[in-house]
Amino acid sequence: MKIALACDHGGLALKNQIKQFLEENGYEVRDFGTDSEKSCDYPDLVLPAAEAVSNGACERGIFVCTTGIGISIVANKVPRVRCALCCDQTCARLTREHNDANALALGGGIVGTNLALDIVKTFLETPFSGLEKHQRRIDKISAIEKKYQR
Repeated sequence: MKIALACDHGGLALKNQIKQFLEENGYEVRDFGTDSEKSCDYPDLVLPAAEAVSNGACERGIFVCTTGIGISIVANKVPRVRCALCCDQTCARLTREHNDANALALGGGIVGTNLALDIVKTFLETPFSGLEKHQRRIDKISAIEKKYQR
């Protein structure tokens, strides 16, 4: 599975730990940066990573900033991206099972490394349930995207 990975300066340390974890576990990683602790603007880094998820170049995305909030807002502006901000494994499991989320947002200043890696593992290993009620809701989300696309 190919993973789009992106962060701003506030998520750099956690992103690097996630990248190492992914590579050690056989995932292909496309790192969209940043690679510096110098202040940067997360939309500049997350947008191309979210676009890679949207266009199918990457199957999933993992995005990290200090809280995970800003990057999830940016990622969810991109059509076909369903990015969930998760702070525990239960949310990671349920967003995959119920929402077929294809991107994960994490807060590098909110979750520690061990918890973050468990969230990532859960997110990547949990399949979409395929239940009709969940697919129906995802289809409604897609219809909303289409309504507001310009």
